[in-house]
Amino acid sequence: MIVFTNGCFDVLHRGHVEYLEKSKALGEKLIVGLNSDASVRVLKPGRPINSQDDRMAVLLALRWVDEVIIFDEPTPLQLIHRIKPDIITKGGDYKPEQVVGFTLVKHTVIIPFLDGHSSTRIINATQRNSKQGLGFGANLGYQR
Repeated sequence: MIVFTNGCFDVLHRGHVEYLEKSKALGEKLIVGLNSDASVRVLKPGRPINSQDDRMAVLLALRWVDEVIIFDEPTPLQLIHRIKPDIITKGGDYKPEQVVGFTLVKHTVIIPFLDGHSSTRIINATQRNSKQGLGFGANLGYQR
């Protein structure tokens, strides 16, 4: 079974990693539709932080991701038509019927967010820390 998900994946964090791991567990192949730099700029002004090539390289380094396809359109609908996945996954802020392409697949699975993990939180904390002369991650609660 082919599993498809999509997103910006601009500043990759633990929530993304766990989400992708859970997505892959639903099938044999996980394909990630990655918003191009141009589409990220439309969806999230002031972003992306990382280029589409860098975002793709990081995603492909994860053992759960089998393929990454960059798309320029506002939604991945054309890509979904082209790859014909069996399952679509999205993060916990969606209802299945809100997911682009849900009528085209056998299953649409909503995977809950991992509380306290978001790209926006990391970016905001990094900007605050920079203004205060603190190092990266100083107020993020990360420990080794």
